[in-house]
Amino acid sequence: VQLQASGGGLVQAGGSLRLSCAASGRTFTSGAMGWFRRAPGKEREFVAALMWRGGSPYYADSVKGRFTISRDNTKNTVYLQMNSLKPEDTAIYYCAVGILLTTPGDVLYWGQGTQVTVSS
Repeated sequence: VQLQASGGGLVQAGGSLRLSCAASGRTFTSGAMGWFRRAPGKEREFVAALMWRGGSPYYADSVKGRFTISRDNTKNTVYLQMNSLKPEDTAIYYCAVGILLTTPGDVLYWGQGTQVTVSS
């Protein structure tokens, strides 16, 4: 399984970015796909995820109301729309696949990271 993330960059506070993560190597019909991030000097933390079979997406409290995760099942791709970005959102963002994604220990596959930098 390969997870290819893209869409990171530099943006001013209040701005928006959209991350994409395309999965290849297998078609997912169960489990979850989502995003984690690691800020400088901090542990990797959960951001958002959704289940391939449906149901409501779930988010870390720190991003609720600002980030939206969505998917295109036909493309095995998950998106993370990030609005109202804050400097504290600066981190390397990693896409991930697992049975249930709430902690890094749940992850079965990691994508490469994509850097998001939010300037104040």
